[in-house]
Amino acid sequence: MKLTLNNGVEMPALGFGVFQTAPEETVTAVETALHTGYRHIDTAAAYGNEREVGEAIQSSDVDRSEIFIETKLWISDYGYDQALHAFDKSAGKLGVDRIDLLLLHQPLPTRFDLTLDAYRALEKLLADGRVRAIGVSNFMPEHLDDLLKNTTVVPAVNQIEVHPYFAQPDVLAADAAHRILSQAWSPIGGITFYREGAGGSTLEDRTIIGIGEAHGKTPAQVMLRWHLQQGRSAIPKSTRPERIAENFDVFDLELTDVELAAIDGLGRGVRRGPEPASITLASAGRDIPEA
Repeated sequence: MKLTLNNGVEMPALGFGVFQTAPEETVTAVETALHTGYRHIDTAAAYGNEREVGEAIQSSDVDRSEIFIETKLWISDYGYDQALHAFDKSAGKLGVDRIDLLLLHQPLPTRFDLTLDAYRALEKLLADGRVRAIGVSNFMPEHLDDLLKNTTVVPAVNQIEVHPYFAQPDVLAADAAHRILSQAWSPIGGITFYREGAGGSTLEDRTIIGIGEAHGKTPAQVMLRWHLQQGRSAIPKSTRPERIAENFDVFDLELTDVELAAIDGLGRGVRRGPEPASITLASAGRDIPEA
């Protein structure tokens, strides 16, 4: 199953993520994913495993032309020249000349001028054919508005935290209004394993479990299908071969409108990942004054 981005590039809707996957586990995990059938791999400079993703791709018997590689630049590399250099570093680690999708990992609200300069560098890379598509991650509607007012290329993708307990309808609506594809990180709510206070896991939600039982599918498969049927890309992650295979086995499932609506109704409106407005250069260890 593929999705067509706003510049005509086709991207596999279901990707394989390597967030918090240790470098020593990444090669085997990506090799397993490619053997399972994944053709879209998502990484980032900040994950510290781009090199291992590249090793797995190069050692695979899957032709490079069939694999969609997505990575992200971290805020410590924002600015025009810095972002161009960061691309070179990422491409070198991945062992490729061209990256399929390159994102800005976060907005930097207190120095949005650097965010804009970094995105202009992405536009340059796109114009030069070094990347096939560009986009952003964790951008809220106000960040998108500021970006679009000051740049030329509409992002192809906005990768954000989306799962049944935190669906971000305002961001999804803003993306749709600009023909930006919404891509879900933590798509099965792994980040909702609360360590303190009230909460719970989407994997233990009775509504999701019940829908899965009706179709002979697991809660994870139900949630991934929920994303795909609503037109989103999803990036699940695992290092366990059985989970990698389970997450890919969602293309023979069709949820009803009633089931989709039931999952939509589970939202709790509580963000579990970092608050985009809280990201600063200090958190990246970069010694540049905030605005």
